[in-house]
Amino acid sequence: MARQRALCRSLAVAATSLAAVVALAGPEKVAFPENYAGTFVRYTTVDKPERDPPIIRFMYINTDALAAAQPNEPLPHGTVVVMEDHEAELADDGKPVRDTNGRFIPTDEITNVFVQEKQQGWGAEYPEEKRNGEWEYAWFQPDGTRQADQSMDSCFECHQQVADQDFTFTTWPFVTRIKSE
Repeated sequence: MARQRALCRSLAVAATSLAAVVALAGPEKVAFPENYAGTFVRYTTVDKPERDPPIIRFMYINTDALAAAQPNEPLPHGTVVVMEDHEAELADDGKPVRDTNGRFIPTDEITNVFVQEKQQGWGAEYPEEKRNGEWEYAWFQPDGTRQADQSMDSCFECHQQVADQDFTFTTWPFVTRIKSE
């Protein structure tokens, strides 16, 4: 009987510890990077015609991570990537207006800000099939307010397809190109 009670206590402690570890996972770890547009490097722009309405994404990376990044290597801990969404300007026919290079013209209004951040040990709380290395994701309103009650599962699922690029679609190829020049 004493052995069963000891086993129950051990299981209760283990369950409590596991719950504490799992609580450490999630978008709450990621802070909104204040003034990212003024202090990060805007390294690419991506038109998304399949969205309704069509959007343009401005992609930013923090300067410390860019300086420390090495071609063909995973991005360093402390990397913060920001994806800032803008709706495309639309013509009277509802199609996106394009500039002289054929790119969408963004409105001035930011609609969403998504942040992907990599820190030492992040991700260990997730099951292997969900984990994206040591990355976490968060979704913010343009004013920096966290988007409440939104799962980041779709971020994890989508970024799985670029595991060979350290779970980033645009950053890793950009770093490789810029550092190789």
